[in-house]
Amino acid sequence: MSTNTFTISVITVCFNSALTIERCLQSVASQDLPNVQHIVIDGASTDATLEILNSHRSHLSHLISESDKGIYDAMNKGLDLASGDVICFLNADDQYADKSVLSRVTQQMNDHQLDALLGDVAFFHEKDPTRMIRRYRSDRFTPERLAWGWMPSHPGLFLKREIVEKVGRFKIDYKIAGDYEYVVRAFYGQNLHYEHMPWVLVHMQTGGASSQNWRARVLLNQEVLRACKENGVPTNMLKILSKYPAKLLELLQA
Repeated sequence: MSTNTFTISVITVCFNSALTIERCLQSVASQDLPNVQHIVIDGASTDATLEILNSHRSHLSHLISESDKGIYDAMNKGLDLASGDVICFLNADDQYADKSVLSRVTQQMNDHQLDALLGDVAFFHEKDPTRMIRRYRSDRFTPERLAWGWMPSHPGLFLKREIVEKVGRFKIDYKIAGDYEYVVRAFYGQNLHYEHMPWVLVHMQTGGASSQNWRARVLLNQEVLRACKENGVPTNMLKILSKYPAKLLELLQA
């Protein structure tokens, strides 16, 4: 398939994201790839989010604003609307690193006939977008390392639509690790043809649901363990916790 006709679906879910959503929208709208389907699922925000979304309506392929059963229910609504050759997610408080991210991704996936592409993500301080705190390096991921709780950063993960259709929907009874469970189903024992792109593709703001406090971290690890058990990945909590020294090293190397 020619990259001129290669399409990509970007799904953004949001709720009361007035402080960050415009930066995300502009990031997608400024991409130099012509065939981008941006789908935004808003959870019936009560702040100025919907007003901002409507001001960018001309750049959105789909906009839904209604109550939902949580973030993974909203993601499923986005998947139901996605029709691109490649499907990805961009959080409401994230942005692409530059205007050529999606064109480079689709070029690489097309040239190498990839099922999946993994990119790096740079975490930045919420009060200073130019200050990188750490770099999430997806080259450390392999399907075997799922047993240790490793996954490629979700905003830096790009999947062919055929893979997404095979994997199915997110499990909405997960609170934090539903994206990890989804990656387990996509990669574990599936022999996907994937590559790591050694570039920062996404700038991610700190303070996500999985890193807000110690209770969230406990829940995250419990759900990671559950996801492994449900999908036949042999592991234990000690294995899962062993990834944290490497994450500390990312902070020191930032």
